Amino acid sequence: MHDDRRLVEDRLARMLTTRIAPAKYAGSVPLDIEVWHVPDEPVPVSEALAADYQPVTVGQRWGAPWSTSWFRVTGTVPEQWRGHRVEAVIDLGFTRAQSGFQAEALAYDLTGKPIKGIAPRNNHVPITAEEVGLLLEAAANPDVLGGGMQPTPMGDKATAGKEPLYVLAGADVRLLDEEVWHLELDMEVLSQLMAELSISDPRRHEILRALERSMDAIDVADVSGTAEAARAELAGVLSRPAHASAHTLSAVGHAHIDSAWLWPQRETIRKTARTFATVTALAKEYPEFIFACSQAQQYAWVKQHQPVIFERIAANVKSGQWAPVGGMWVESDANLPGGEALARQLIHGKRFFLDEFDYECEEVWLPDSFGYTAAFPQLARLAGAKWFLTQKMSWNQTNKMPHHTFWWEGIDGTRVFTHLPPVDTYNSEFSGREMAYAVANYAEKGRGTKSLVPFGYGDGGGGPTREMLERARRLKDLEGTAKVVIEKPGEFFRAAQEEYPDAPVWSGEMYLELHRATYTTQARTKAGNRRSEHLLREAELWAATAAVAGTFDYPYQAFDRLWKVVLLHQFHDILPGSSIAWVHKEAEATYAAVAAELNAITDAAIAALAGEGHRKVLFNASPHLNGGVIDGNLTGISGLGAAFVSCIAAAPVTVTDRLLDNGFVRVELDDNGLFCSVTDLVNNREVLSGAGNLLQLHPDLPNYWDAWDIDAHYKRKHVDLTDVDSIKVVSDGTEGDGAIEIVRSFGSSRITQVIRVRAGTSRIDIRTEIDWHESEKILKAAFPVDVHADRSAAEIQFGHVYRSTHTNTSWDAARFEIYAHRWVHVAEQGYGVAVLNDSTYGHDISRTTREDGGTTTTVRLSLVRAPRCPDPEADQGKHVMTYALLPGASISDAVSEGYALNLPVRTAQGSVVPEPLITVDTAAIVVEAVKLADDQSGDVVVRLYEALGGRAKAMLTTSFALAGAEVTDLLERPLGSAEVTGEGIPVSLRPFQILTLRLRRAS
Repeated sequence: MHDDRRLVEDRLARMLTTRIAPAKYAGSVPLDIEVWHVPDEPVPVSEALAADYQPVTVGQRWGAPWSTSWFRVTGTVPEQWRGHRVEAVIDLGFTRAQSGFQAEALAYDLTGKPIKGIAPRNNHVPITAEEVGLLLEAAANPDVLGGGMQPTPMGDKATAGKEPLYVLAGADVRLLDEEVWHLELDMEVLSQLMAELSISDPRRHEILRALERSMDAIDVADVSGTAEAARAELAGVLSRPAHASAHTLSAVGHAHIDSAWLWPQRETIRKTARTFATVTALAKEYPEFIFACSQAQQYAWVKQHQPVIFERIAANVKSGQWAPVGGMWVESDANLPGGEALARQLIHGKRFFLDEFDYECEEVWLPDSFGYTAAFPQLARLAGAKWFLTQKMSWNQTNKMPHHTFWWEGIDGTRVFTHLPPVDTYNSEFSGREMAYAVANYAEKGRGTKSLVPFGYGDGGGGPTREMLERARRLKDLEGTAKVVIEKPGEFFRAAQEEYPDAPVWSGEMYLELHRATYTTQARTKAGNRRSEHLLREAELWAATAAVAGTFDYPYQAFDRLWKVVLLHQFHDILPGSSIAWVHKEAEATYAAVAAELNAITDAAIAALAGEGHRKVLFNASPHLNGGVIDGNLTGISGLGAAFVSCIAAAPVTVTDRLLDNGFVRVELDDNGLFCSVTDLVNNREVLSGAGNLLQLHPDLPNYWDAWDIDAHYKRKHVDLTDVDSIKVVSDGTEGDGAIEIVRSFGSSRITQVIRVRAGTSRIDIRTEIDWHESEKILKAAFPVDVHADRSAAEIQFGHVYRSTHTNTSWDAARFEIYAHRWVHVAEQGYGVAVLNDSTYGHDISRTTREDGGTTTTVRLSLVRAPRCPDPEADQGKHVMTYALLPGASISDAVSEGYALNLPVRTAQGSVVPEPLITVDTAAIVVEAVKLADDQSGDVVVRLYEALGGRAKAMLTTSFALAGAEVTDLLERPLGSAEVTGEGIPVSLRPFQILTLRLRRAS
């Protein structure tokens, strides 16, 4: 028999698009439209209700970039439609089929009550009254990436222009023909399933013939009247149950909304309101629907700005149709936030859900972050989470993750049950292609039978649609495809873990082999984050110390608010530097305001501790001995402690315009201002094997994602910046501080570096001011170190990880750019060198062969980039950063000096040196945070961790009398009692273990 399969498929495609889809609405009547254009920034609905509106017609242009227009839409439902399914259908002038990233609106009734959102694929509003009256808050958001990865002025309100972006395309009241609509859905599901089945599969041909009969039953002149008969021809193939062995897809509604990205935070506030209004409206129509939503910050925004929608969310949480997930303040970047900041992400997020909904999130939900720190499993478990979800690892350029369901083991040995949805998207539509791909892609076949699929349009697309839910109903138990069950993520995880408790183990970080430039892009944003984290540490420590001393009121509310501001800016498109110019300009201003407020709190606290007087009191917020040369004297201040300036004069440093020598280290410069030699005088060895502090400029032209990516080909070409404008001594060393300034100009840019060596330390500081005006380039600082290191160590949150310096495997080669926090360390047996920094994260570490056959390990810091999209002015302008070379360093030295570089000593005038609130007598155990308990009980909370990768014991002592102590989780909930002896609290930690102690003060 002749195979006419292709002819039937072509006929079906035309029938769906030209006959059935247009017949979905049985009637349409235009509505009357009026408009009020908001003069500037968005306004509340109360102001819009009172505004003066002007008539507007379909076809008129509206909406300058980032502007808001309110449309008042009115009309009457035809009498014959009453009692049927009637909808207002709005087309704001949607520019393409994409679900979001363009104009969108929130529909209110004429009393100001929000109804649901309007988006390209979700543009209807149910009408239940005889009269139509809607108020539409329409946002004219530009499609920033609509032209591809091209520079655009649209990402900054100041440069986006005033020309209207959109043409109003329609506002009608329509009668939905439900039988035709369901026929369209039946045909879509079956045709998509058929397309994924093998040509040799009888099921494919069974569906094909059923579709053929269905089309034969349609009278194209009366689609409505013949839809029921056409559906009857499909009932048999739709009722055939799935095979008993069919894979089960646990589906949950989802709408990934970036807290800022190609729009500013103020627009995210409105995107969340639109989406959440749509989702809660959808839940009324579909009782089986469950929506999972992360990011407590977005809930807080809705609670503040749209309390009616928030009440609907709370009701859905209570009824079980809404599942808060993730337990984090935002879906943060998972590499760059500091350890305490990641802990606070979980603390503030989980506490919000507990306080607002009495709901405990049991999973971490980070589908879109750019790689995942090996500290996360322990942090998740300490926050009370059992499970971890991500999807982003499916984006790897080189190596495919070997598992979808597995145990993820962190640096301390803690494991968390983890799932990567094999559908490889968090925006599923339940297409046949997605269903087939999820099953074929699932790595655990034969061991597991379940995977998770988040469905819904994100970033302004409105989340799940009724069409998706209808498709899910048809796919619930259908032969030839996976079974779909809508359920909460927790139900999926519980069943998946029970089914596969001995899942394989992935140990260490999940390094994303993509988006490596996010360690460097928008350097000022990263510097603001780093400084904010350390300022918060200082302010909490000294405020707690002064509060316990009775000289200061601990500012609980200020800390809560400031932490949330910093946590918001750690979102995975803000801190990584991948947002539009508007976002990063706001971030810089916000960080400046945060710094001012935290500095004021710290200054007030240390002034209260120092008391009245005129002596200089020094405060060290670092966990280790710190100080160095202060006022020409060599002063050491204990960790978390204070001291007067000592009377021990610092030994002078020998300084010429080519030499710095303090007896510990000798730095020699060549005529170009490069380090031609660094001698470790303590260990009597040369540190470098080539020119050090060599600035290198590479072209930086990633294949696609400009702000996100560094592609390996960038290394093939570079220019060494050796030309020098000037070299001069700026500190002569007589008071123990010697410094040389080097100025270089290149292209349109200028770099001023001050090389500084102080008495009593081998650390060489390089303060760097960059006036950067290059385009599509990356600037690196190189240190070829004379050690043979087959791996490097890099600080991450609450510990460090080792990474290969060779490229033996494709996994090693893919890590050609890595991130580190305050330090990296390379070593051979008996000798190591650390490179420290105070604000950058990107590094590359490699080995090269020398002429004598040995190898050189080159450590390079990535200082600044110049991508052009989405922000064409990214990184342009001034940057100030300090990095340092530390010869002869152990990892313990790297830890202590990394903290010291990021936590410079504070000074106050006074007469009192307060005792340290907390003291730990072992350098391996580091105090990461000291604060008062969040419940305002006055208890002191201390977070510690083992920093060197071994087992460690210490005695923790306090300056106050102890009434008792508890071990707690991150949320300060008790896990058990801690031993208290006459000497203090004995602490014993395994490698990289985090410990939170709650200390009760004796009254």
